[in-house]
Amino acid sequence: MHPNLRMMKKMKYIPVVLALLLSGCHAFEKQHQAGAKVEVNGHYLYGSTLDALTLGLSPQDSARIAEQYISQWAKDMLVYDNARAKVLPELESLVEDYRRTLYVHAYEEYLIERRMPKTVADSAVEKVYNQMPDRFKLDESILKGMLVVVPNDAPKIEILRKWLTQQSLDDIEKYAYQNASGYELFTDKWLTTTDLISRMPIERTEMESRLRTKDQIEVSDSLKTYIVQVTGKHLRGEQMPVEYARPQIERIILSGRQVEFLQSERERLYEEAVESGEVKFYE
Repeated sequence: MHPNLRMMKKMKYIPVVLALLLSGCHAFEKQHQAGAKVEVNGHYLYGSTLDALTLGLSPQDSARIAEQYISQWAKDMLVYDNARAKVLPELESLVEDYRRTLYVHAYEEYLIERRMPKTVADSAVEKVYNQMPDRFKLDESILKGMLVVVPNDAPKIEILRKWLTQQSLDDIEKYAYQNASGYELFTDKWLTTTDLISRMPIERTEMESRLRTKDQIEVSDSLKTYIVQVTGKHLRGEQMPVEYARPQIERIILSGRQVEFLQSERERLYEEAVESGEVKFYE
């Protein structure tokens, strides 16, 4: 055969060989995850992870950190695969149960946040308050009023005491502006004895004792005089006023509402699934 004819015959097969080679390369590239730097039994560690770990480091530090991370990651994957292969089968069931519980909990929180009404009517608060009086007893006294702190040598302290007794706010505020080192008006909110003893040098038992018999409580240290004028109080052991108990009552109501709401949602999903055929029954 003429040499040229033999050459032409061989050249016919080149495209076929190239196609086979290219398809093999393509299959290999498919198996090798794009951007992966390390593989352990089908688990891939990507360059982006290593880049994030070594961002801003010198080349030497980057290499050291990357090497340490790769080693630890590979060991973790190997232990994980061995655990999956050799651990008791019941663990897979436990893992799946835990996974399902996490999903259900997250979905229920989603429903509660977006669909459950959060407003609690005054009538509902009053109802719980009246039905459960023993649940809303005070562990410590609470009070409304005002606190003035003045230097021990401040002028006309005796007049300040009188203004406090009379609740003459204009006079008290003018005096406090000129002479006081501290002034707090809390006639519209309840403070506990814990709140008060954090503001003035008095023991809890002494504060509780004085509250039972006095509406003006005064103590001093080496530098200052602290005067509390009480405009309203409920003593330890008494029933809380309803507005003070309201946050606690709302938590009780919303907790019960949450249980009913989730039960209702489960029933709704079940009924819709039965109707749509998602739930199937077999004889």
